[in-house]
Order: sequence, then structure tokens, then C-alpha cells
Amino acid sequence: MGELKYELSQNAYIKLVLHARKHKTAAVNGVLLGRVSPQNDAVVEIADSVPLFHSHLGLLPNLEISLIMIEEHYSAQGLGIVGYFHANERFDDLELDSIAKNIGNHICRYFPQCAVLLLDNKKLEALPKGKDRSPVMQVSAVFVCIELSNYGVSVSFLAIKRFWL
Repeated sequence: MGELKYELSQNAYIKLVLHARKHKTAAVNGVLLGRVSPQNDAVVEIADSVPLFHSHLGLLPNLEISLIMIEEHYSAQGLGIVGYFHANERFDDLELDSIAKNIGNHICRYFPQCAVLLLDNKKLEALPKGKDRSPVMQVSAVFVCIELSNYGVSVSFLAIKRFWL
């Protein structure tokens, strides 16, 4: 498949960070919405994110209904589910659990270039203190970089414009 590049919009990034910050003592998850770039097949544009749950992440009926509703709603805007984000409950846990892996695998069946992002709780905790400007997530899939779209990115987000695995 070659090297894939993902462009993560400011709106998508803010939503997933705020969801994790609001429920910092719980595991949280959500989906990433976007499309393959019309100009370059090796670029996936992540335009938005939809927070899903902050408890009972593994309840299959709730997840299935949510994914169907999200797909139907955003398809009118030309967007589809292109990935998944997850933040663990424990502060020091930097591994995807089995639920996150299963959801990511499910999404990858329908969108082979899917992204799976794991948020780093230590970096999320440092955000309001202004001590750490590095990205609050690590990539847990087979792609090489994520780049924030440069649509009026505020100063606090300039430091996370690009990072490499």
C-alpha cells in the first residue's frame, strides 16, 4: 500500500481532546470521519471526529447503532468513518486494549486505510498547564505520519502540526 499520510483537521483534534479531558478518569472512544483526498490517494483527510462513549465501551448494540447513525448522517456530507480514537482509563496505560483493537479491526474491514489513535493521558494532563506542546496521541496503526490541517491553527496547536513515528 505504500506510505499513507493523514491530515487531521483542527476541529477533529479539538473534539477528541476535549472528550478525553472531560472524562479523564474513564476510558473514552470515538470515530474519525473523513475521506481519501481527491488529489492524492495516499492522503486520508480526517475532517471531523465524533465522541462515542466514556463508559461501557464494549457494548456491541450501542456501538453498532452509533456507527450506523454516524455513517448515515455524515455520508450526505461526503464523509465516512476512516478511523477510531481511544483513551485508556489508567493514566500510565499506553496499550490498545482488546475492545479498541476489535473496533479498529472492524472499521479496517470497511476502510482499509483506517487510522487508530491512542491518546496519551500524561500529555492530556499537561495540556492545561502549558508545559507540554507535543502531540497527545500516538499512532497505533500501520501508517507513518499525521499532519494537522493548517486551517487557522491556533498557536497552541502549532507544536503538534506534524510528528513521525
